[in-house]
Amino acid sequence: MLRRLHPDQPDTFAFAPANQAWAEAQITKFPEGRQASAVIPLLWRAQEQEGWLSRPALECVAKMLGMAYIRVLEVATFYFMFQLQPVGKIAHFQVCGTTSCLICGAEDLISVCQDKIAPMPHGISQNGKFSWEEVECLGACANAPMVQIGKDYYEDLTAKKLADLIDEFDNGKIPIPGPQNGRYAAEPEGGLTSLKEYETGALAYNASAQTAVDLQDTVKRIDGTEVPLFTPWLSNTKKSEKA
Repeated sequence: MLRRLHPDQPDTFAFAPANQAWAEAQITKFPEGRQASAVIPLLWRAQEQEGWLSRPALECVAKMLGMAYIRVLEVATFYFMFQLQPVGKIAHFQVCGTTSCLICGAEDLISVCQDKIAPMPHGISQNGKFSWEEVECLGACANAPMVQIGKDYYEDLTAKKLADLIDEFDNGKIPIPGPQNGRYAAEPEGGLTSLKEYETGALAYNASAQTAVDLQDTVKRIDGTEVPLFTPWLSNTKKSEKA
């Protein structure tokens, strides 16, 4: 599939100060002359900040890493996780359309996105808040059908439930990710049949959903201030130099 940059591009791009510090720290993971190895993390952080990758963003990353622009473009167009067109200001919906989800109702979810967001994939809703696309397997087959919204998985969906989720996001709420049919994780719908002793003392939500609830970053654009900058590899390097 041929992927091109969007015809409408912003004039400039710059990392937010904390994201700039994060990006510079990632580059230090690699030996001199191998900075290009940081291209995917830097592109990903640019996308987390803006929601998509513009040409100025690619040029910024290329300059930081001393790479030819075309090499960065090759990476961005090869990996489908990179959005090369604007997305909704609030959330981008990725509907899994592979076998398990397709059998369990993914086409109904796609119809909801077409009705409530935009008729075509990568289209943006009239209010500018949402966009959607169909994607390949997201690895939550036991909880099919599912949709990735922002950073998190919403699983065990029905068409009505997805429509309700869109309405909640539209009203400024962040629905709790994870299974939407009452399941804790990926156990049988009737409840655990083994390892029942681990039910006692469990968190309110499974680990992934609980992290999303704690961080409240499901659809947040990342500016780098969410968590402290942590660079243990630099400390290890200094210790090695002293030795």
